[in-house]
Amino acid sequence: MLYGARQYMLKKEAADGDVTKEPTYDMKYEALIPVLKGEIPLKAHAHRADDLFTAIRIAREFGVKLTLEHCTEGHLVADELAQAGYPMAVGPTLTNASKIELVNKSWTTPGVLAAKGCHVSIITDAPVIPQQYLPLCAGLAVKAGMKPFDALQAITIHPAEHLGIENRVGSLETGKDADIVLTDGDPMDSLTNVVAVFVDGRKVVG
Repeated sequence: MLYGARQYMLKKEAADGDVTKEPTYDMKYEALIPVLKGEIPLKAHAHRADDLFTAIRIAREFGVKLTLEHCTEGHLVADELAQAGYPMAVGPTLTNASKIELVNKSWTTPGVLAAKGCHVSIITDAPVIPQQYLPLCAGLAVKAGMKPFDALQAITIHPAEHLGIENRVGSLETGKDADIVLTDGDPMDSLTNVVAVFVDGRKVVG
């Protein structure tokens, strides 16, 4: 698909706006042009180690940005993923192993990857797992060995960077959208309660 999209893009560029020379419009190829130009990343849905390596090989072959989604077997190849340096979103882990790709699913995965220096986000893959269970997933990763601050980053600034919106959200900094949650304890403890929520600087809960 990427090869075809690249040929399509080159033909469009060669036509230089002459519609009589442009290739027949293809919606799928059009969607991939921003990927080939490096404007947005290729998002690779990959659970198994071999699929992760295939995604990395393809990204390198075409010179595109890449994010790795799911990374279920990431802990098995953490050194190689750290060397590759691509952002990765781990999850959903709060599920049963419903298919062969999930046979090695483990709560240790995000912690192992973070310890190797990988850029890790924790996801629920909502609506697969409802979004409100994200802090619980981070807490379970901590219980399995992930450092608490790494887990906090994995549900705040790292997802924002993964999506390319870190200039707006993900951390408390001047000029960013003021979305803040205040709790009465560790936000990754299931017994902790939300005290207040501020959205765009306005208190909406508490």
